[in-house]
Amino acid sequence: MDQHQHPVILNESVATTDLATLRHWLLDLFCQLAYKEGDFVLSSGQQSSYYINGKQVTLHPHGALAIGRLLLAMLPEDTQAVAGLTLGADPMVSAVSVVSAYQNRPVFALIVRKEAKGHGTQAYIEGPTLPPDAQVVVLEDVVTTGQSAMKAVKRLQDAGYQAHHIIALVDRQQGGGELYQQEGLEFQSLFTIDDLKAHNASNNCAKV
Repeated sequence: MDQHQHPVILNESVATTDLATLRHWLLDLFCQLAYKEGDFVLSSGQQSSYYINGKQVTLHPHGALAIGRLLLAMLPEDTQAVAGLTLGADPMVSAVSVVSAYQNRPVFALIVRKEAKGHGTQAYIEGPTLPPDAQVVVLEDVVTTGQSAMKAVKRLQDAGYQAHHIIALVDRQQGGGELYQQEGLEFQSLFTIDDLKAHNASNNCAKV
């Protein structure tokens, strides 16, 4: 498949198709654009036989829309904002917030800096100032050890927000889920690495 092509949902669009079909379509997109097999070193320093570049999907126009719809449907009803550590989560929180406006269920977007802003307010968190104890769900593209999302959770809690729920696009199942459980956090993922590997093997999706 040419790298500029992408799977098409026949007779329906990413904006209106049912969520089950949309999830399967997004899995296709992940396999075609984001999942690669080989020898890689991860940001955690671990060696890996595969690599998932989530930004190939989260920055894809149709991928972002699909992610916005699917993750919005996974949010607890009382969610007031979504947040994530820059920069992997940036397009995700934006997509969810924009889709929420179209569905008349406004959810704010927050971006958590890795280091404090070097000027002005010197804030760690960018975005609207929410009421104390606002319910915020942390988003992550790919979870390995879980440290990135944990950093976002701690920054949000330090700011006075209720941040006890993490949602990831892909769980590599390498300790992140266990870390979140130990910290008393709820964790969900749209896909696991087993989903990607099985889909890739059956559809030869890795060849783009």
